[in-house]
Amino acid sequence: MTDITTPIIPTHQTFAKVKAPHELNLEAICIFAAIGFFLDRDTYWKDQAVLSPASQHTLDGDGYLIDSKPWFKWHSNPKPVSFSEALDEFISLFETIVKEQTKDQRVILPLSGGLDSRTQAAALKQLKADVFSYSYAFENGYPENKIAQRIAEVCCFEFEDYVIPKGYLWSVIDDLANINNCYSDFTSPRQMAVINNLQGKGDVISLGHWGDVLFDSMNLPQLSFEETVEVLPKKLIKRGGLEFAQALWQYWGLQGNFMDYLRSRISGLLSKIDIEDTNAKLRAFKSLYWAPRWTSVSLSMFERIAPISLPYYDNRLCEFICTLPEYYLTGRQLQIAYIKRYAPALAKITLQDHRPFHLYNYHFDKVPYNLPYRFLKKMQRVISSIKGLPYVQRNWELQFLGRSNQEELLKRINNRDFNDFIPKELVTTYNNEFFNKDTLQYAHPMNMLLVLSQFYKTQVHG
Repeated sequence: MTDITTPIIPTHQTFAKVKAPHELNLEAICIFAAIGFFLDRDTYWKDQAVLSPASQHTLDGDGYLIDSKPWFKWHSNPKPVSFSEALDEFISLFETIVKEQTKDQRVILPLSGGLDSRTQAAALKQLKADVFSYSYAFENGYPENKIAQRIAEVCCFEFEDYVIPKGYLWSVIDDLANINNCYSDFTSPRQMAVINNLQGKGDVISLGHWGDVLFDSMNLPQLSFEETVEVLPKKLIKRGGLEFAQALWQYWGLQGNFMDYLRSRISGLLSKIDIEDTNAKLRAFKSLYWAPRWTSVSLSMFERIAPISLPYYDNRLCEFICTLPEYYLTGRQLQIAYIKRYAPALAKITLQDHRPFHLYNYHFDKVPYNLPYRFLKKMQRVISSIKGLPYVQRNWELQFLGRSNQEELLKRINNRDFNDFIPKELVTTYNNEFFNKDTLQYAHPMNMLLVLSQFYKTQVHG
């Protein structure tokens, strides 16, 4: 017998055998095709499952799952505290966690133009940690690394910036498939392009994943259970994902209707979350199913360089979130107040999602105050396009577009072996739609076709 206890938000997927035929789980793969990650305990195979978060599991000697019992359940039981009291508690807890995770070690800190890594930077500055920081920007994209460099300068961190180049994916795709086992797309973990530059830069990598979910709200009104079941698929399904999933469902001859199946699965999972507040309930849902099955999948990439630490994944911080009034968890209030109190110079640096505004005036990011900046950026994009340098906002634009990228992509998804799994006519249809009509609409299906082709080559046909 083996006993395994999983944390509230696991950093790795832990697989176990279950009693079922060794067959492809086609229904689960359709959901993967629609939303970009596997739901709940699903895997590619019917006789394999991922261990649930926040649970105690017992496996037999052959690796079969015998029993699972949750040791923690997401809840919402707000304490009667003022915002100032909540802020003080957050500061104490967050700095304690960061200190424990990085004590007496040289820290590698990825910096962005947002709030999560900036909050980490403020804590590490307070703790007088030894930090090597870095950032990157897309080739011909917004220079996010310039914001990161200003953060590093204010905190007196060592800093390097990198560029995500066009077409790097094809030299690392096999390695990346081994890292994520084909459980997420290959263009989202864009850090793969620069990860080797971090060799020898520090002893631990402090990652800011999931802070944006814990310390913000979906800003939804209070909904009934039925309304929530209807809303959530719209939050989960990627652009073009529904059409792709339905095409696979029909080709494989699965019973019923894909959307009915997805709603049924979502309804079953939501019913297990005993939280009335709609936004708190959805935060719990995302933390249970999105974080461990998508966000965590590519974390092993960083572990090739150094051990990783994730302060926002810490059990204590998750438990703390459950005790706060929902109002304090909207608009990133706690993180913003923390930075303003202890690192006001950081608060004056541009906030990427509200550029050119910062933490003291970001509420002016609305018409008419932001019109001059929006006009300026539009003109810059037009001029860049005229020069033949289209503005890049997404990694797949660098990895899929252009003749050489197209050849590499089609070489992997247009082959006879893969067509035993995904029909050639479906692949051809999406090729034509993506390259000749609407790249934005069909980028996700192309991402999924690439992942499924790598899975089939390495884990089925290979």
